[in-house]
Amino acid sequence: MKKRIGTAPAYRTDATWRLAFWLLLVGTLAALGYASHPESAKQSADVLYQWSTAIGALIQDAVILVLVLAIAGSDRGLLALRRPSSRLPAWLVVVLILGIYVFEFVYLGLTHSGNEQHLTPRQWEPDHGAAYIVNGLVICLWVPFVEELTYRGLGFSLLVRYGTWPAIIAVGVLFGLAHGLLVSLPVIVFFGCVLAWVRSRTDSVYPGMVLHGLFNLIALVLAVTVHVRG
Repeated sequence: MKKRIGTAPAYRTDATWRLAFWLLLVGTLAALGYASHPESAKQSADVLYQWSTAIGALIQDAVILVLVLAIAGSDRGLLALRRPSSRLPAWLVVVLILGIYVFEFVYLGLTHSGNEQHLTPRQWEPDHGAAYIVNGLVICLWVPFVEELTYRGLGFSLLVRYGTWPAIIAVGVLFGLAHGLLVSLPVIVFFGCVLAWVRSRTDSVYPGMVLHGLFNLIALVLAVTVHVRG
């Protein structure tokens, strides 16, 4: 087998600059998230009853998606939008979701951090139900679609050359940092690592999108049906 001498393979050159731009993107998201954290901590817990929340999320993630597509360029394989190489058993999906919630429940119980994101409302308000449902659709469909393409799609594809587990951990950590949370950071990192592990097992972002959406859906339903607050 002949070896190329004097120049790096084109793929590795492309992967390096793509990775640099991707790290710049998620680093910027993390910086913006933590910069806005003091203000977000003061916001109402009823933001999901506001139409502007859904509109803002749609626009923000649309911009992120455009940047992700630009970084991926013509190599759409980096996004992992393909048929899963293996299926996750239904019981495993249940176990993963329960595992995430158990970790969150135990951790938040120990830290007494409560609702750090200030997204979930205190109670159901029928008069604003339409806005809540639309926000729910955005959070359960649009947000998982964009975030999975960003982190478990492009991000994982660019990092996996350094090893599967390093990629899983790195994607989880960066996913957590991009949410701009402080006390709840380990919960989001754990969630991101689980999704990255699913991506590594299936070689596709679709299972992660489903798991991500289900997790968000359960949280939204529990928020207005179980009145337990830390």
